[in-house]
Amino acid sequence: MIRFPSMRSISFAAVVFSAFAFCFSAFAQTTDNNKKFGAWNIICDVPPGSSSKQCALMQNVVADDRPEVGLSVVVLKTADSKARILRVLAPLGVILPNGLGLNIDGKDLGRAYFVRCMADGCYAEVILKDELLTTMQSGTSATFIIFASPEEGIGIPVDLSGFKDGYAKLP
Repeated sequence: MIRFPSMRSISFAAVVFSAFAFCFSAFAQTTDNNKKFGAWNIICDVPPGSSSKQCALMQNVVADDRPEVGLSVVVLKTADSKARILRVLAPLGVILPNGLGLNIDGKDLGRAYFVRCMADGCYAEVILKDELLTTMQSGTSATFIIFASPEEGIGIPVDLSGFKDGYAKLP
């Protein structure tokens, strides 16, 4: 069973988040660098405070039964290419202690903790290890689960078609 990293790994991820954060709204508005791979897009931009371009594999999704609830799912390589990060932006108002659940093709892969909330939402972030990357590349459908209350999980489907090809082209 693949598990999201321990709190110790999350602390490292939070540091990586701070060092390599980039603006989702800037990516959403950038279209000249956009490359489509199935349900995924590679979007490149120069993050604020950086002198070099960074690219991310990204998909924006909404819950089937709750169109007001959406996620941004982003995969990127750090600037030094030493780590891969899976970052999910969830809306404000989620129950933070319950974390973010992940299920791929019917298999529960565990939960990740939210590392911070900002004006645009709350971020869960994990180091994308080989086992999880392989599962995402070979999978067909992922469901990320956020919680609006301690008892109510909201499953948000993420289409994995094109993920493998998009990741292979991610600089």
